[in-house]
Amino acid sequence: MTVELDEVREFIADFEPFIRLPAKELDQLPGRMNIHYVRRGEEIIALGQPNDKLYVIRSGAVDVLGNDGVLLDRRDAGRSFGYSTLVGDNACQYSMIAVEDSLLLTLPRAEFGGLIERNPDIERFYSSQSRRIHAAADELREDTSADVLRTRLADFKINDPVSIGMDSTIKQAAVVMEENRVSSLLITTDGRLNGILTDRDLRGRVIAQGLDINRPVTDVMTASPRTVNSETLAFEAMLLMAELRIHHLPIVDEGQLTGIVTTADVMRLLRNDPIYLTADLSRRNSPEELVDAYSSASEVAARFIERGASAEETTGMMTIAADALARRLLTLGEERFGAPPVSYSFVVLGSQGRREMGLASDQDNAMVLSDDYVESEHGEYFAELSEFVCRGLDTAGQVLCPGDMMAMNPQWRMTASEWMDTFHLWVTAPSPDALLHAQTFFDFRSIHGDSELADAVHSNAVGMAHGARRMHAHLASLAARREPPLGFFRGLVVDRSGEYANTLNVKKGGTAGIVQMARLFSLTAGVQAVGTRRRLSEAAAAGAVSQKGALDLLDAFEYLRTITLRHQAQQVREKVVPDYNIDPNRLSKMDREHLRDSFQIIKNMQNALATKYPVRSI
Repeated sequence: MTVELDEVREFIADFEPFIRLPAKELDQLPGRMNIHYVRRGEEIIALGQPNDKLYVIRSGAVDVLGNDGVLLDRRDAGRSFGYSTLVGDNACQYSMIAVEDSLLLTLPRAEFGGLIERNPDIERFYSSQSRRIHAAADELREDTSADVLRTRLADFKINDPVSIGMDSTIKQAAVVMEENRVSSLLITTDGRLNGILTDRDLRGRVIAQGLDINRPVTDVMTASPRTVNSETLAFEAMLLMAELRIHHLPIVDEGQLTGIVTTADVMRLLRNDPIYLTADLSRRNSPEELVDAYSSASEVAARFIERGASAEETTGMMTIAADALARRLLTLGEERFGAPPVSYSFVVLGSQGRREMGLASDQDNAMVLSDDYVESEHGEYFAELSEFVCRGLDTAGQVLCPGDMMAMNPQWRMTASEWMDTFHLWVTAPSPDALLHAQTFFDFRSIHGDSELADAVHSNAVGMAHGARRMHAHLASLAARREPPLGFFRGLVVDRSGEYANTLNVKKGGTAGIVQMARLFSLTAGVQAVGTRRRLSEAAAAGAVSQKGALDLLDAFEYLRTITLRHQAQQVREKVVPDYNIDPNRLSKMDREHLRDSFQIIKNMQNALATKYPVRSI
């Protein structure tokens, strides 16, 4: 046997199904195979075309696509394809496209026939593989939730929504709503939107207040409501309505009202989808009924990742589920302990505050209380409520924060004035603890209660941090110390021992650094946004970071989140607790290169920070 054939033998002997072959068969097989080189993007087998070879990937990667272009599988070194036409269908039911420059070993049909005749286990293996890929394709065809989420509002909006003029009365508006059996009414002038009136407005602003129904509708409408355009995706609309806690979203194109969409419209699209069933928690009436609700959402998100959903879509879904879960627990808590004695806002922090939750996210939350709060009179109520909610979240699968940054810790239940004083201390005297807290608490978002309390605190905090150059320097130092796991010659550096030996932490040396830099840039620009993507975009627009630097960081952020979510989805499937520790040897060559490039982008931006700020030890 030549050196080349011996290398092929050693290679295939490590992979299924060839590992099952007797030594004599293994010795002869390489001599029956040919070597074929394909470039990235080349279609190796076309959909519906005959195929007479078994392909084994020697190096590179190949995508298996269904008849609708949906990715069914990505195969790398050691895996086979093309066997479905050799053990079943004559014409290939899939297309096979190289996603990297690839070296392929091929075995002709005649040689394959002899191989399986002599070794029936090989035929059983490939027949089983073929059935599994058929099942995957059928599941994807039947479960089109990811595509539904990407549907444009133009495809299902209510055209020509019911509207009324600005000079109408409340009574006239109510009559029009009743006649048309609608729950909202748009107030317009010559096709331009001025406001919206909903059933809730009529109940809360008219009936409850005993208002004269002959007064102008403009007195009770919501003026200048939030709008979107027809190109907005259903997923984006769902996020927006969940965030603003509204149920009607007018659609305006080029200044003209063209339609409306409601939460019911979006949910009808998702009525058979598990993410909807997970997020719709309104019928669950105790923490016991919410057991594993968050864990179930993680399993659903894993399916979306495997079907090609983007990192932004997936983290948005997880955030929606987590927000809905917390709101349901807060509602149940208020039913159990009674109405709040003073107004309050329940806020989420960290990745949930930024709407960037992964499958390994724990809970970070707090409470902002009205300045009317008196500890001796009201303290017990909010202690019981926050304990109820945080323990309920833990029971549902959103684990307790190991750093105790939760509302059930009395340290993180403060009045609005106390929160402002605390942020002032963190900003003006940034001790190590203050900086640790700043990294979490500037990601501050209200999900329940009096959102104006939380908004005032966050706005005040950003305003104070805007000109705090000492704090900026310390934050820059923290961001610069998030060393990406790159060696001197751009090699990937892995842990050498311990629980995570031979892996690298993509969060610690990657996404966390980008999140920190985005937070720094946004604070120096006075940007109120909390999401990393918006922070970078708005900070670049304000000149706090270059457009190229922001775009490079966004590209790296999206890639690192994608590879992390793929890793975590696999762990969820394997019933392993999700983490951020990835073995680079399990990645394709292309992914390893992208990983290096992403880490290098972070390193370059860190070097720029060290030049701009007096980076120091904390």
